[in-house]
Amino acid sequence: MKIDFEDRKLEKLANDFKLLQRTYGAIGAKIIRRRLDDLDAANVLEDMRNLPGKCHELREDRKGQLAVHVEEPDRLIFIPDHNPVPTTDNDSMDWKAITDIKIIEITNYHGK
Repeated sequence: MKIDFEDRKLEKLANDFKLLQRTYGAIGAKIIRRRLDDLDAANVLEDMRNLPGKCHELREDRKGQLAVHVEEPDRLIFIPDHNPVPTTDNDSMDWKAITDIKIIEITNYHGK
């Protein structure tokens, strides 16, 4: 998939392994890089369903966003980078048609 980032600061963090390690520790940095590599290697979002990281759609105030687990409790949060977002007949995201994403944050949204 094509990956974009919400801002340059996040892009720099994601692409600088030493900075990732300083921010998220050695294990967290490795997992974040692995998840980003998995997303990059996927042709469509559907490819992420059976990979580690439990890729899933978020609900309520985060509807329209998706997450993959990194080191607990953090998640890599992203959105489909399509306008409009591809949907199925029942108005849910069409994971088989999503080819571009935008990483918006790495956070523990459960603790907020």
